[in-house]
Amino acid sequence: MSLFARTSLTVSPKDVPAPDYDPSPGAAGAPSLAVLAGGCFWCVEAVYRELAGVKQVVSGYSGGSAETADYKTVCTGETEHAEVVQITYDPSQTSFGEILRIFFAVAHDPTQLNRQGNDMGTQYRSAIFYADDRQREVAQRYIAQLTDAGIFSRKIVTRLEPLEQFFEAEAYHQNYAALNPGEGYIQAAALPKLEKLRAYFGERLRES
Repeated sequence: MSLFARTSLTVSPKDVPAPDYDPSPGAAGAPSLAVLAGGCFWCVEAVYRELAGVKQVVSGYSGGSAETADYKTVCTGETEHAEVVQITYDPSQTSFGEILRIFFAVAHDPTQLNRQGNDMGTQYRSAIFYADDRQREVAQRYIAQLTDAGIFSRKIVTRLEPLEQFFEAEAYHQNYAALNPGEGYIQAAALPKLEKLRAYFGERLRES
């Protein structure tokens, strides 16, 4: 299967540009967080677990209330949650903008509205849950930059939503792709993303 299969990119993932605007956070040395929604959290988590500078990736839910933040209820698509990953990273090794570059180039297709592939529903929406004004501005400017450059053949529909709460998903969801590499869904949905990451961003991978 082509590494460009099932994507609306008009360029190689390697040629997706880094953000022009990507200021560093204020507190030097402190770990930073990014919360992203790009379809099934198993697949997005698998991508970020391989990146240098990433310290931890946790699958979970954002956008809805604590009372309905469980997998069975979120899967109804009626809770306002999205499946998300919370990424803890070292800002001396990577940046919020670099995290977003991988998000748009490899981790998901930002032109699919409320779905990723065969996974449909608002819980699978493309969204960046920004923690502060800096993250919001980086995301806004980057989406505009990618749009102006014609990096995608269709409109980017990624939502920018304020991060109000993150709810950690059930234990069996954590590191799911690595623990279940032979499962059909992982073979079809997660492994192609990992192949693209390794092929086009090998210099960004953590040392094994």
